[in-house]
Amino acid sequence: MRLKDKTALVTGGARGIGREIALRLAREGANVVIWDINPESAKSTAKDIEALGVKADYAQTDVTKFNQVEESVNKILDNFQKLDILVNNAGITKDNLLLRMSEADWDAVINVNLKGTFNCTKAVSKVMLKQKSGKIVNIASIIGIIGNFGQANYAASKAGIIALTKTTAKELASRGICVNAVAPGFIQTEMTAKLPADIQQKLLAQIPLSRLGKPEDVANLCLFLASSESDYITGQTIIIDGGMVMA
Repeated sequence: MRLKDKTALVTGGARGIGREIALRLAREGANVVIWDINPESAKSTAKDIEALGVKADYAQTDVTKFNQVEESVNKILDNFQKLDILVNNAGITKDNLLLRMSEADWDAVINVNLKGTFNCTKAVSKVMLKQKSGKIVNIASIIGIIGNFGQANYAASKAGIIALTKTTAKELASRGICVNAVAPGFIQTEMTAKLPADIQQKLLAQIPLSRLGKPEDVANLCLFLASSESDYITGQTIIIDGGMVMA
């Protein structure tokens, strides 16, 4: 098992892509901590992780509040004594055209997606610097690269994550810490399932592989970046979109 005896933290890990990432890491031997604002879903995911034969924990942590993040990191250290992997997955959307977008909706998305990634990276990097090792995987999006109608706040937050990834990778590299970003395209989630059939067909027409991605596809890439197999990769943004965006 590639992550045997490692301790991983997945933010927003109770459902969707975050849940799949958490389970994938656990199947490779990692003990996994779930942070989410929904404690019941987080508890359920933690039970499913424990059923795989590893340790699990969860906390209702608001990633926009640094004090909460720091307290929750300290709790992880109390329970597991170390923290080897951080997956910054917590994120939200509040879509609208720029001229109709409220300041509150702009702030909410930037705070969760970008500030949340900053808060978690700052708190966890202190631990990893002392350990002189660690893997940080940030969940960005192709929208942060190409933009999208009605998603100025989301696009800005994900572009910011890509830039943050590059900077923290440079700052932490000397201590053996790798920081990378994953930029998914359109993935089969509750959100994409709600799209009208004609919109889904238009999306598929733009994807050379002619299908939406699966949460497992993203989870497999995160596993690679969290494992020793990626020890010479840092500061990169890896697109996983079925060929939709070819840089």
